[in-house]
Amino acid sequence: MNHDDLIYDWNTVSGPEIPPGRRVMLDDETLRDGLQNPSVRDPSIDDKLRILHLMEALGIDSVNIGLPGAGPRVAADVEALAREIVRARMKIRPNCAARTHENDIRPIAEISQRAGIAIEAATFLGSSPVRCLAEDWTVDHIAQLTEKAVKFAIAEGLPVMYVTEDTVRTGREVVKRLYTTAIECGARAIVLCDTVGHATPRGAYSLVRFVIDEIVKPSGATIRVDWHGHCDRGLAVANSIAALAAGADQIHAAANSLGERVGNTPMELMLVNLRLMGLIDRDLSRLKEYCETVAAATGTTIPPNSPVIGRDAFRTATGVHAAAIIKAFKKGDALLANLVYSGVPAHLFGLEQIIDVGPMSGRSNVIFWLQQRGLSFNDETVDRILSCAKQSSRTLTEKEILALIPAPHPN
Repeated sequence: MNHDDLIYDWNTVSGPEIPPGRRVMLDDETLRDGLQNPSVRDPSIDDKLRILHLMEALGIDSVNIGLPGAGPRVAADVEALAREIVRARMKIRPNCAARTHENDIRPIAEISQRAGIAIEAATFLGSSPVRCLAEDWTVDHIAQLTEKAVKFAIAEGLPVMYVTEDTVRTGREVVKRLYTTAIECGARAIVLCDTVGHATPRGAYSLVRFVIDEIVKPSGATIRVDWHGHCDRGLAVANSIAALAAGADQIHAAANSLGERVGNTPMELMLVNLRLMGLIDRDLSRLKEYCETVAAATGTTIPPNSPVIGRDAFRTATGVHAAAIIKAFKKGDALLANLVYSGVPAHLFGLEQIIDVGPMSGRSNVIFWLQQRGLSFNDETVDRILSCAKQSSRTLTEKEILALIPAPHPN
């Protein structure tokens, strides 16, 4: 059966689209921006290395391995991660955060030399009128900082990713001046930031188009354009997709949406959406492992209703939903079962549909639950379990259901 014929996709009817076959890249900021979340625990270096290997397994293109200018412990971890990329011959490309100051940039160059790998310097500074007023900065001052920092990093042999914070609340002329200065000084990647989660998809699209049309194209240089977003309005994934539609090359994200305040764009949902949009084609069966490893390492939890990776993402106890899924399974069509009550096919991410038994369940839930476990039962057993479920305030645990099944009589 051609399952595409079963779904009329309004998502493709009109509006800006990302051309099929276009390369889309992802930069993982879990080990830098993600650790700025005030609720996280800084992982051990062993945990960071484990997370790095999972990023590689998921085909993530680049990774921010830290801000070595922050202190000796961070610098040691950054170097260990860089050395591991070299030792394991990983494809993932490292970058490091740095304020537009020589004291932050120099340690990146030193680690790059010792580890024997190019490390992109992600030099950042605030740009919006709000930040300039708070800091008593002038545009001339931040332009001078930009020029000095980018030139210094280039002289140290580092590729430069130039970042302005709060780009979406910065005026056209300032955006143009700062990025033009960075490009003229040698930066070959620029990052447009929605640092406080202010943007809407329209805003993200408009900003990226402006930068490409008014800055990147006139420069005549080959410039990678990145988008960095936050979740304050719940629009981070939508904004990132809009940025790609506008022509951005790479999206920055972090596992489990970790990051300042309510967090950065969730990496797991970018991978899911890019896979479903046909923009990437890779094995994502370790996606949940990646998210759970990050959660354990940072001392955080994954809410049960988190899309795709949450405990309830592919789980139902509602009778009418379960009945439809069960009928699809009985047709011997696992993909149909994954589509009938889900917009995300679980099998693409190493997961499966789960049917539980609770107060909103029907007989089909109970029968399917028992059959899936190869258990013998009769109508009386099914009725007993369903009656108990109807009187419960929640789904029944496996232990509770098994306790309602009579023990087999000895021969």
